[in-house]
Amino acid sequence: MILKTRHRLETIEDVEEFYAAIQREHLTKALSEDRPYTYWTIELYDQANGIRGGGGLGILAADTRRVAEQMNAPLTLITPFYPSELHQKFENGRSFDVSRRVDYHDFGFELLDTVNIRCNKDLVKLEVIEKEFGSTRILAITEPNFGELYSGDSCGDHRLYQEVALGFGGYQALKLAGLKPAIMQLNEVATFFAALARLDELASNGMDFYEAVVYTRKHTLYTNHTLVQAAEASFSYDQFERYVFTNLKSKAVKKWLSDKFENGRIRLSSVTIEIAELKSGVSKLHARVANYHDLSGEKVKFKAVTNGIDIPYWVLPATVKYYKENGILDKFTLPTADFETAVDKVDATQIRALKSQGRAFMNRVLARRPDQNGTVLKFNDDEIVFDFKRRFVDYKRPWLPFTDTVKLKRILENHKAHYILTGRVHQGDDRMMARLNEVLDKIKSDEFLRTHVHYIADYDEELARALSVGSNVSINVPIVGLEACGTSWEKDIANLCLLISTHDGGVADGPSDAYLNVSGASEDEEVARLYERMEEAAAAWENDFDLEFWQKKQLAAFLPVVSGARMLRDYLNYLF
Repeated sequence: MILKTRHRLETIEDVEEFYAAIQREHLTKALSEDRPYTYWTIELYDQANGIRGGGGLGILAADTRRVAEQMNAPLTLITPFYPSELHQKFENGRSFDVSRRVDYHDFGFELLDTVNIRCNKDLVKLEVIEKEFGSTRILAITEPNFGELYSGDSCGDHRLYQEVALGFGGYQALKLAGLKPAIMQLNEVATFFAALARLDELASNGMDFYEAVVYTRKHTLYTNHTLVQAAEASFSYDQFERYVFTNLKSKAVKKWLSDKFENGRIRLSSVTIEIAELKSGVSKLHARVANYHDLSGEKVKFKAVTNGIDIPYWVLPATVKYYKENGILDKFTLPTADFETAVDKVDATQIRALKSQGRAFMNRVLARRPDQNGTVLKFNDDEIVFDFKRRFVDYKRPWLPFTDTVKLKRILENHKAHYILTGRVHQGDDRMMARLNEVLDKIKSDEFLRTHVHYIADYDEELARALSVGSNVSINVPIVGLEACGTSWEKDIANLCLLISTHDGGVADGPSDAYLNVSGASEDEEVARLYERMEEAAAAWENDFDLEFWQKKQLAAFLPVVSGARMLRDYLNYLF
């Protein structure tokens, strides 16, 4: 079969046929080993390969690469390797950050060569390192003074330097590796300079400038992971003269970029929108409500491609095996054609047996991760564990369950339950650090809470996976309209946790009655509803009928959303 350009790839049900069709396609952006899908990200969270990100953007990047490897799709992920990383320490009842040096040699990366960029009239030498994984690879740029992820002010010189290094240095790294991008996926505006480097190369090598713009636009996808354009960083003309213009060869590109400044400043979201013809949001709700405008003032339309997860990586192996053996997921971890029928056969005995294995795994991790009191935690199968495991940021409202500690204590006492709280505060976010310490003070001041609420410091991949597979109930209560997608809740559902959530982000891809929904006309009403839902969730784990009811609803509604293979297929369908 020859795939026609008008053929909708989503109609091809067999995944092997799907990728074979992509590789047969006679398009300028056809995928091949030397013309890969290039995935640009300022952040990668891949602890196995020594790269520690800051949150969901980095986790998603690692998942996307692993899914592409499983699907044998040629993908190159381009990212910085930060030689320093932040870790959270907890001492004397207070949280603070410490910096730790890391060496890429310790994680199997090989040095390809060096490339140069210009910053402040100085020539900066960047090392290009790589590591291959089947059809995919990580291509990274680094240098000893590169600093930590998100170090410095978001509008500061160092942050701009890091972004310019990724873009111009990363584009040179691709050429060094003998690769030409079939498509460039720009994840957030920090990666804009990669597309700018490509535009500059085309224009400076003799292509008509407007043809170069059209070509670059048609081969560039901008994936937005935030909701409000006004929150994006901006830079001054002086900063661009020192860090950006000095790396451009084409006078036409310099003129094009100079014209994008307003009142002496430029917002990267505006120019990223201009340089990418394709634009995607990371959930259905996000694509509808993201408030971005182009330079003419027109609202930008985003294609919805909801984030998914690498199921084999995040889900307990025994649970993945169960899904496959019982016709719920296929060999690509996509839901089968009749997965809902198979889900309806799930029973409480199987759920409890799988969660028991997950609990054992969680206990092994917690044995090395004491709580705020220095207590080494170990939970029996009959103990109910609630958790909140997300970045400690304002809109996610991690303090919400602690609004009324009397009610929280009653729930934990009535159901022989514990509450695990974990999540890192962004560097420099003094307001949220104070909010975290307020919560910790509440816990410390109450004898019962001290032994039933546990704060685990230095939240990372290991802890995220352990809690997903071992906890009973996960709490996700962002302010509605502020969560772009989130993927922690996806890991929870796939691992047979009950989800308590507001109807926001990717959760809103499914019906609001498919999980334990928290809603209300005010925050006080939401808090009251949250406590009701916590009671319901705990009671469900004590009753087989209710447990089966909620697990079946969650799986039937969200397994198609959760699948990372589905996400990659959606992207390829959109791109090709």
